Amino acid sequence: MKKHLKLGFYIFFVPVFLWLFLLIVLPQIDLFLMSLKFENDAGNMVWSLENYREFFTEKVYWYTFARTAIYSILVTFLTFVVTFPIAFYITKVVSPKYKGFMTILLLMPFWVSELVRVYGWMILLRESGVINFFLMKFGLIHKPIEMLYNDVTMVMGLVYTSMLFMVVPLISALEGMDDSYIEAGMDLGASKFIIFFKIIIPYAAPGIVSGSIVVFMLTLGNYLTPNLMGGKNSLWFTEQIYNQFIASFNWNQGAAFGFLLLILSSAIIWIGLKISRQNLTKALS
Repeated sequence: MKKHLKLGFYIFFVPVFLWLFLLIVLPQIDLFLMSLKFENDAGNMVWSLENYREFFTEKVYWYTFARTAIYSILVTFLTFVVTFPIAFYITKVVSPKYKGFMTILLLMPFWVSELVRVYGWMILLRESGVINFFLMKFGLIHKPIEMLYNDVTMVMGLVYTSMLFMVVPLISALEGMDDSYIEAGMDLGASKFIIFFKIIIPYAAPGIVSGSIVVFMLTLGNYLTPNLMGGKNSLWFTEQIYNQFIASFNWNQGAAFGFLLLILSSAIIWIGLKISRQNLTKALS
């Protein structure tokens, strides 16, 4: 019996270990070592912190870094604001026989790739797009308006592409909530505001935290949507990493930027968990 249990343990453990070590740990170690190498004036690769020093001395890197972090937090918050009423409606308001249908409708846009969804928005918002066509047709504007390539459009696109990763944990969290908690609050005379902040939000906290972590990490590392919808003004930090790796062929500098982004992501998630008094293991379970 013990022999079978031991064999089963290795059958399941070995693939997980190999996946973690070969695809995540080993490349990260190699990337970190690469970030510590710098080509000196003689053309030789030497161990140095020069790649990190350049980040701290170049203002544009700092500005892009901070801007990416602030906008990622904003996108995470807006995604929660947009998706929470949807999740609450599906789990607590709509008839149970329509829940599956509503959930499928919600997930259907995400069956196609992010690239197709972003181009869909670009068709709507560009100067010769659908929205400008109808605005001009009804005489509301006299010439097309450029709606793309600004921060508002970029944030809207990031919220849209991240909705799935917030709404699914919220639905899972709210589905486990007994409706009698809300009914008890109403019977005791609590206002909707009190019920929302004292009963619903605390109960859904693990779902909110897990959804926020995923959305924040995906937004922080997103390259496609900021690049296509924000244009040249997007100033997203992943674009700096791409430029170092692909445009400048400076893999050492790109590796340093990648590690700084990883540190930023980990630090903000840690702060968020401390502020919300949530446990990472519990939130992601």
